[in-house]
Amino acid sequence: MSTEPEPASEDTADTVDPGPGTPGAADAAETADQPADANGDIPAAADDATAAEEGDAAAPEEGDAAAPAGQVSETEAELAAQQVERERIERRKAERQGPIEAGGKLSGTAADLLAAVRAVEGGEKPAATVFGDPGPARRPAPEPVRPSRPAPAEPSAAPAGPPETVEAVRRVLAEGGAPEALAPQTAVLLGEGAEEALRTDPWQLLRVGGVRPEQADGFARALLGAECGPDDERRGRAVTVWLLEQAALAGHTALELARLTATLAQRGVPDPDAAVQGTLAEGEALAFQDALDEPGARPERAAGSAGGAEGPGDEEEGADERPVRVLIGLERYALAEESLADGLARLVNAAPKQDVSAGDWERSAASARGSAAELIRAVAGHGLVLHTGGEASLAEPAALLHAAHALGLRAWAAAPGPLGRDRFAALLGSAAADGPAVVTLTGLLAGAEGPGRDADGAVDLDLLVVLDAPQLDVEAGALLAESLPDGARLVLAGDPAVLGSVGPGRVFADLLAAGVCPQIASRRPDPGPLGELVSGIGIGELGQVEAPGKEVVIVPVREAGEAVHRTVQLVADSVPRAIGVPAEETQVITPGHGGAAGTRVLNAALKERLNPGPGRFGGFDPGDRVAYSPAPGRTLPGLVVKADADGLHLSCAGEDVVVPKDRVEGSVRHGWALTAHQAVGGRWPAVVVVLPGDAAQALSRPWIYTAFGRAARHLSVVHGVEQALPRAVAEVPAKPRTTRLPVLLAPQVPVAD
Repeated sequence: MSTEPEPASEDTADTVDPGPGTPGAADAAETADQPADANGDIPAAADDATAAEEGDAAAPEEGDAAAPAGQVSETEAELAAQQVERERIERRKAERQGPIEAGGKLSGTAADLLAAVRAVEGGEKPAATVFGDPGPARRPAPEPVRPSRPAPAEPSAAPAGPPETVEAVRRVLAEGGAPEALAPQTAVLLGEGAEEALRTDPWQLLRVGGVRPEQADGFARALLGAECGPDDERRGRAVTVWLLEQAALAGHTALELARLTATLAQRGVPDPDAAVQGTLAEGEALAFQDALDEPGARPERAAGSAGGAEGPGDEEEGADERPVRVLIGLERYALAEESLADGLARLVNAAPKQDVSAGDWERSAASARGSAAELIRAVAGHGLVLHTGGEASLAEPAALLHAAHALGLRAWAAAPGPLGRDRFAALLGSAAADGPAVVTLTGLLAGAEGPGRDADGAVDLDLLVVLDAPQLDVEAGALLAESLPDGARLVLAGDPAVLGSVGPGRVFADLLAAGVCPQIASRRPDPGPLGELVSGIGIGELGQVEAPGKEVVIVPVREAGEAVHRTVQLVADSVPRAIGVPAEETQVITPGHGGAAGTRVLNAALKERLNPGPGRFGGFDPGDRVAYSPAPGRTLPGLVVKADADGLHLSCAGEDVVVPKDRVEGSVRHGWALTAHQAVGGRWPAVVVVLPGDAAQALSRPWIYTAFGRAARHLSVVHGVEQALPRAVAEVPAKPRTTRLPVLLAPQVPVAD
């Protein structure tokens, strides 16, 4: 790899915002980008504008875009899928019958918590002594209930409650010193009685996105006066739920009890056990007991349990107890993860539809080569198959789809977003009109793309290949699993080394670890110097690679201002001249939105050079590259076409999108520079990765692997982090996520050979 030195300019002390952020949100709110610290603890503060490492999440709102007549837009498809998911969760809640059954031998505090959980489910208040090693054992999987085909959502204005309710909420917010701009969202969340709800329990304000405990505390003090105190049980419950929501933003579907109570204490809750107990009693969270299989493991003891010396037989009795971990989670994600486990178990345990003879499958496999042949053979006999590999390995799912189509199967591929869809469509080639096709997963599940649904409400197909599977979170995974017909085959394909999903869960990684289905690891390496570099990063090695065609160039910098200058120079001049890749095909990637070399600063500098203009419509001009976020964690790169009374007109992945004027600030950013999470699923001829000195703490092996892997022909690294780069590759793996999927699958599915 070559190095391109440049004179250094004066150093600055800037702070990188490693996190996602929402367009228009305050910079201060985006510093909480790392949802868990080095010890894996949940953050002291984060808001849903900083939804996951650096997802581009804007608040989920309806009516982001208007589709052309007769066409369903990405936003409508997203909203329809969310509606189906909400209906499914309601059905699951209705199916929960009776108390959660415990497994194994329980005693002491474990039995106390289990009794509390049963009391809550029976509508009673739990006992006062509650926290130890309890939770529910796995219930028998209910028969999956498939949603009927959803109707496309109608575009609507930004959500708001009745005008009189909004006005009443605005008065209460002003009285408590809170921003009146929160009134519409608060009215929607709390309903018609929002004013009374806030006066009765001011900490309900924590349910509004972007509000933090210290802000809710100030609001409560203004309304309650002397009645307000840190030991208020309303505050304890609200902070407990808020922390669980922040954990979900960090990727967790539940939290261990001890970890939750410790973080509650850090947030100034005097009695964390009572706060969690109250949250369970009000049905705002659920408790789970998952058995541990570690040999010789001892059961957890509850924080705050009675101390004292053990009796003569206590140690022997404890040795017989089944070791468990106690988890607390929000019902939304708990039910989604259970539903996902049930759906996957159905695929694994049921024989796939045998409408093609074994001989025909074998002949198709024999005509393929290497890992592609193994993939075809595995799919022939199994309902669920995992496929792993880098960019070059995508040729193997493509070969599978062509083979399945030739055998007469209704075969489809789905990618999380349009970037991955278009990338794979180019690989599939110009097949016949009735050949295998690729759609977005959101569009498929909403019925806006793909084959639609059959009479039973299942997606009308025989084989589905889901690409970029590490981006699948538990809610999307649950909807996918429940939407597949009996006898269908599902292939989850992806690179396990990339950044994980923005939403909670680690579906692909959990399935790989569980070993419940065949796993086909591609042996097809990514070619050239870029492939060699990225493959080494995947195993924790950042080595020198020979790059005779300047495939990899390192540009050293000393401070953030120099990094911005060199980035603009590379995109506008050096890469087009030396590599032959124009600026419009070059993508800049940086660790965060804030800071002196984050996406905001870089985009401002790139706009000034590449498309200067007054920014007449919310800072945008025709020709600007943008990143549009119709829903949390989803990014649609596009171009500004025009602006008029209807809003900002964009062209995103070949679709026309109109963003209403009042939604532009919250859902559209300039897009010459993206974060790595925004760029997942895409590939560009040239990529410039910007690593200013203040980005060192934001770097990890998955981040670097993902950012560097977006380059197809050329990679420039604006390098200001010195030894932090090789150290992150060698020593900083993905942050762990607490999930329950492997435990939920274990009693339902045997480990595959």
